[in-house]
Amino acid sequence: RETVFGQLDLRDVTLVCQDWGGLLGLRLVGEHPERFARVVAANTFLPTGDGSPSDAFLAWRQFSQEAETFPTGGIVNGGCATDLSPEVIAAYDAPFPDESYTEGARQFPVLVPITPDDPAAAPNRAAWEGLAAFDRPFLTAFSDKDPITAGNDRHLRERIAGAAGQPHTTIVGGGHFLQEDEGEQLAGVVVDFITATPR
Repeated sequence: RETVFGQLDLRDVTLVCQDWGGLLGLRLVGEHPERFARVVAANTFLPTGDGSPSDAFLAWRQFSQEAETFPTGGIVNGGCATDLSPEVIAAYDAPFPDESYTEGARQFPVLVPITPDDPAAAPNRAAWEGLAAFDRPFLTAFSDKDPITAGNDRHLRERIAGAAGQPHTTIVGGGHFLQEDEGEQLAGVVVDFITATPR
């Protein structure tokens, strides 16, 4: 927050968020709605721990804690609907030269609140008050092949004021990491949305 809004003083932000980008970014929208011009949410959510996580998420969370190795590039590839090239997989692996470097990445899944008393649950619940009232343009662009966040687009559309009347879309052919599978299609949706919602 301090860097983005304090030091950089960003305003009229177009947030495009996917996966963890939503857990971080949607909370910021809820806490600082005046800083955002519009939002595009893709395969993400802002969980409060009040609902039941998907079986796919629970399996991922368990894997992150129990797997002997954490092959980041292979994990990203497994979350795609199409196979990534060996070069792209190697690029995802590059920040993790050995297993000791993966400890931070392994912790991301356990930071997602899955119970109402989780430490992140109350702050996310509070952020939802601002997020639900966010009346600037809010678009969902979830993919059709993501078992992890499937259905969360409907919850966002139903709960966020700015989602009303927007041209919500489904990215056809995209897995969880839809920006890898269908990056051009997603980029086109974002560009069209920005063009259609000038400030």
